[in-house]
Amino acid sequence: MRFLMLGSLLMFISVHAKALDFEAMDKTAQSFSNIKTVHIAHKGQVVWAKAYNKANINAVTNIKSASKSLMSAIVGMAIDRGVIEGVDQPIASLLAEQFPKNPDSRLKDITIGHLLSMQAGLERTSGRNYGRWVLSDDWVKTALSWPFVDEVGGDMQYSTGNTHLLSAIVMQQTGQHTYLIANQWLQGSGVRVQSWETSPTGIPMGGNQVGMTPSSLLAFGELYRRGGVTEKGQRLLSEEWIAQSWTPRTQSRFHEGEYGYGWFIQAFAGVQGYYGWGYGGQMIYVLPDLALTIAITSEETLPSGRTGYRDSLHQMVSRDIVPVITAAQ
Repeated sequence: MRFLMLGSLLMFISVHAKALDFEAMDKTAQSFSNIKTVHIAHKGQVVWAKAYNKANINAVTNIKSASKSLMSAIVGMAIDRGVIEGVDQPIASLLAEQFPKNPDSRLKDITIGHLLSMQAGLERTSGRNYGRWVLSDDWVKTALSWPFVDEVGGDMQYSTGNTHLLSAIVMQQTGQHTYLIANQWLQGSGVRVQSWETSPTGIPMGGNQVGMTPSSLLAFGELYRRGGVTEKGQRLLSEEWIAQSWTPRTQSRFHEGEYGYGWFIQAFAGVQGYYGWGYGGQMIYVLPDLALTIAITSEETLPSGRTGYRDSLHQMVSRDIVPVITAAQ
């Protein structure tokens, strides 16, 4: 993908405006008081990039839980490199020293895959429990000490603690900060992590509090859309991992989306899609059949689930973007 300076980018977009008419999408986006930026790439080219509500299109944004998709990619790259054995590796072989005294026997049954698919069974550290968790002295030990609310491999318990455990595992196995290893392994893709909040013990959160520019978020989606290779053809992530990540494994109880390894799975206007979602409406959509990637950033302090804003963004994708791309195929 060509990530151009804004002036050149707008010139590129104007040349293609007749072929891809996003007027309806633009009007919809303008109706949202909390939207910040919309980027659209089609067939590897940026065909729309615009800031709204006086936002800076190049500003670093906290992508919130969309970073769970990023953490999944890091785990996939770690598996590709032999740093982690695979999704069936028990976390007891990696984090046993962090287990509580007299641990619940079910802890030994949790695997890397269970953490990725939010099926560890442990009480979640997100939602109403988030504040209590981040105020603890050791986020790893705290997440592992919480009670089981379901069996391992059971229903989805959406929890940032799961991705924090994955971050801890990557750091332990590589000997490098997750923030640094992400930028090292993703070099050449256009993806760059600008900041990542760390725990009191110095471990990046994993599934939250990641700073990234909107164009970098778009580049991350494009890496998946291209099957794990950069624009120049360098493989960073295996196609097998992407397929595993996009395989439905559980169902969210909060909305209709299925979930794989760090990605939600849903059709948009009848076209199969995959998306990462962060609090406030930080979105990365990938629709491979249309060679389409969409990155949206929004005000990060306002909820997007219970307000219906997330669903409104889904509707904008289905109603105002997919038909335009479909007509251009």
